[in-house]
Amino acid sequence: MEELTAPDFIEALEKSSKTCIIQIGVMEKHGAHLHLGTDLDLVREYSLRAAEQEYTVVFPWYYFSQINEARHQLGTISYSPELIWKMLQETLDELHHNGFEKIIIVNGHGGNNAFLNYFGMAQLAEPRDYSLYWFRPESNAEVMKKFVELTHEDKNDAHGGTRETSSMLTAEPDVVHLDRATQQSGKNQQRIKELKYVYTGIWWYASYPNHYGGEASAANAEAGELLVNETVRQLVEMIQLVKADRVVPALQEQFFKEAADPLKTKQ
Repeated sequence: MEELTAPDFIEALEKSSKTCIIQIGVMEKHGAHLHLGTDLDLVREYSLRAAEQEYTVVFPWYYFSQINEARHQLGTISYSPELIWKMLQETLDELHHNGFEKIIIVNGHGGNNAFLNYFGMAQLAEPRDYSLYWFRPESNAEVMKKFVELTHEDKNDAHGGTRETSSMLTAEPDVVHLDRATQQSGKNQQRIKELKYVYTGIWWYASYPNHYGGEASAANAEAGELLVNETVRQLVEMIQLVKADRVVPALQEQFFKEAADPLKTKQ
């Protein structure tokens, strides 16, 4: 999007079927071997590769994310919950103001999952003239089997582990320091395992205080290319489906009409 001129923007709107990707990452530690912008760069890679195959407009790097769990680590840029909500909502509203009717979130940061679930539901709080879709790729058993054969079985692979490191070796190998992958422990510390039936926000810190989950020394670019290609394949398919989708916009219109006067909704 940032490379379009204003006149080109009009053509891009039509060529994309008024569909835009906003890729969301964060600035955070990824062990001692991956750079702070790993999530941003990976999700950018997915989005640009997919857009080359199925035209859509890609928003610039977006890093206003939920990362409270890493505030104890250097390099973490953690904005307030109120700000990240308002930034995302106003960004989507502005994209619509500029003509987009379908917006796809491609998230590269696991710490956003709960936030994005609730944010998506909150879009129903008031009428909107655009539809929001969140890309959530699925694991492919055959691809993962080949991936493990090329690397090793990383049982603690949660953050900065073999999968993420291999993907970065494909996307941006120059910023990966694989020789540092064993400098810190990425083992699950299980410091609250005795607390049954409990959710607490400190769970990630209790498990991975080094903000590293896994053991990435066997990561390699060939394995990473498998993962990246599969993610892109699914994203391309999703973009095609979203472009053709008429159901979600129609359901939203019906929902907002009924929500305006529930007494008139058939019981």
